[in-house]
Amino acid sequence: MSGHSKWATIKHKKGAQDKARGKLFAKLIRQVEVAAREGGGDVSANATLRTMVQKARDASVPMDTIDRAVKRGTGELEGVRYEPITYEGYAPGGVALIVECLSDNRNRTGSEVRSTFSRNGGSMAEPGAVAWQFSRKGVVLVPRSAEEDEVMMVALEAGAEDLSDEGEFWQVTTPPSELAAVRKALEEAGIPVDSFDLTMTPSTTVPIEDEGEARRVLRLIDVLEEHDDVQNVYANFDIPDRILATEAV
Repeated sequence: MSGHSKWATIKHKKGAQDKARGKLFAKLIRQVEVAAREGGGDVSANATLRTMVQKARDASVPMDTIDRAVKRGTGELEGVRYEPITYEGYAPGGVALIVECLSDNRNRTGSEVRSTFSRNGGSMAEPGAVAWQFSRKGVVLVPRSAEEDEVMMVALEAGAEDLSDEGEFWQVTTPPSELAAVRKALEEAGIPVDSFDLTMTPSTTVPIEDEGEARRVLRLIDVLEEHDDVQNVYANFDIPDRILATEAV
């Protein structure tokens, strides 16, 4: 698990996401809308939509709200048209960042993201400067209470690529297209799934040992994630767990 993935997991466990429940709902609904617009409203034929709908349901978004989002995406209902935009940049210490947005005003979002970088010790980069360091993957987290051999057997047979030990969790890594199938196989085998998501995993990481610098990196990421248009932030930092635990308040 990348340092950023550990950071997100720690915050989730401490309940930080609950403070922004309304904002989380809004972001999930945008993701559902865009997935439906780009791949159609049939969840059986649109793997991305299937994943986004399941994420929304897991977050307790009401089904009627999800259904309306799908219809807005397919054009059955009127709504704001959001476009996906990706920005690249660097946090303090040379940490690479990818910022994925859904926006109805590209100029406004770009200006605000750039300002967030500059106000928090980071810098924007040209397209492609950072993206080559990341690969799109599916990630499923399974509690360590599950037997490693069983998790590995079920996951690999369903299309997973790897299983790794991440402390309190087994991390199952999949190709993006196999994420839903692997999750389903695990659950049908009676194996509990803590979370699942599409993510960007870094090929290399930047070690950050200084606590002050780590705090600046995490602050920039948190401020970016608070922006309404920002859906996901991916980073390649490697910050010791002891620092991550103290900063996730």
